Amino acid sequence: MKEKNTTKLTLFALTWPIFIEVLLHMLMGNADVLMLSQYSDDSVAAVGVANQILFMLIVMFGFIATGTSILIAQYLGAKNRSIAAEVTVVSLFANLIFSVVISLIVFLFSSQLLLLMDLPPELLSEADTYLKVVGVFSFLQALIITAGATIRSYGFTKDAMYVTIGMNILNVIGNYLFIFGPFGIPVLGVEGVAISTVFSRAIGLIVITLLLFKRIEEPLPFKRIFKLPIIHVKNLLKIGIPSAGEHLSYNTSQLVITYFIVMLGTNALTTKVYAQSLMMFIYLFSVAISQGTQIIIGHQIGAGKVEEAYKRCLKSLKLAIAISILTAIPFAFFSDSLLAIFTSNSEIIALGGTLILLTIILEPGRSFNLVVINALRAAGDVKFPVYIGILSMWGVAVTVSYILGIHFGLGLIGVWIAMILDEWLRGIIMLLRWRSRIWVNKSFVQQKAS
Repeated sequence: MKEKNTTKLTLFALTWPIFIEVLLHMLMGNADVLMLSQYSDDSVAAVGVANQILFMLIVMFGFIATGTSILIAQYLGAKNRSIAAEVTVVSLFANLIFSVVISLIVFLFSSQLLLLMDLPPELLSEADTYLKVVGVFSFLQALIITAGATIRSYGFTKDAMYVTIGMNILNVIGNYLFIFGPFGIPVLGVEGVAISTVFSRAIGLIVITLLLFKRIEEPLPFKRIFKLPIIHVKNLLKIGIPSAGEHLSYNTSQLVITYFIVMLGTNALTTKVYAQSLMMFIYLFSVAISQGTQIIIGHQIGAGKVEEAYKRCLKSLKLAIAISILTAIPFAFFSDSLLAIFTSNSEIIALGGTLILLTIILEPGRSFNLVVINALRAAGDVKFPVYIGILSMWGVAVTVSYILGIHFGLGLIGVWIAMILDEWLRGIIMLLRWRSRIWVNKSFVQQKAS
């Protein structure tokens, strides 16, 4: 049960369970989309817009989890396990308080939030139901994210994977029961999908909490929560807020872009949901590689192995780019058949196929951002990606989406071109930042030691 020495683990050993976990997270979302597509295309669009808001919440909850992951990795690399245990307890407690407040706000103001998206009237009722049910229990996801980040930083990436497998199984079973109504169970549609999501998360939280106590050898000082140094909270915020800022900026910009797409009509919105559901399977390799790389680099930086960290990032980047291209090509070739799984609407299938084709260009650029930004965060360089991200996401992605998609009438194709420009611009700048080695002296552990 002792903590693993992750500095001795290969990238593959850390990454493959993360890959499975991320895949299953995506399958959970796609299970909702796929099953609802048999129920109603309008329901798919309603849940898609509601999920844009819920993704924003996950980003907000993630800023503490991100700080937790980086701090624990660096402290474990420096062989200071007692402080790593303190950081674990503080982060869980802080995210619990924060997420409960946010969950209540979403529940009380769900309709107003959806109206800000200029949602078509026929979609508002279902979207509001989904957002209320999932939103009020979103604190469950906040704690799962934090506990999962902790377990992965200790090297137990398989545990988080197993929890996700269980959550997916429960979610699919719940979806089936409430959407198709076997055995006389009432058909609840969107409401049923929301209930299924909440129930599976509740069980997942119980299991991952038990694993947290079981896997970490150092006693977790929950009884001393109010006596632990306040500096831990400050350090979590110091690292987490800038890290979350980049994610928050991205998701906020995506909300605005979704607003533009809503202007194009329900068909365009549904096409976007289906296309992005497929695109997730393309970039999940880069997501897994970037998270595994962050764990390794965090430990290496904590141990003072700067040159090893530098080379690890570049190797991971090359691998992520190669895999994203090789994965995108067959998805583009079989896009019609894949989209036909979700819908029989020929207009949606044709447009969605064009978007998947453009993804061959988009995804390598996304790989730059996923891998290099996570490496910079692991090294303690968390502010620079935020500054560049805000400039590019809003100056390029949002602005060009409106100019090409709305003003010049290119629709979703114009939006996808804007996203390509944004990902590649940010990605190249991040790579130059990594090569500059400015991040070498930004390690939290090294700064404290000095």
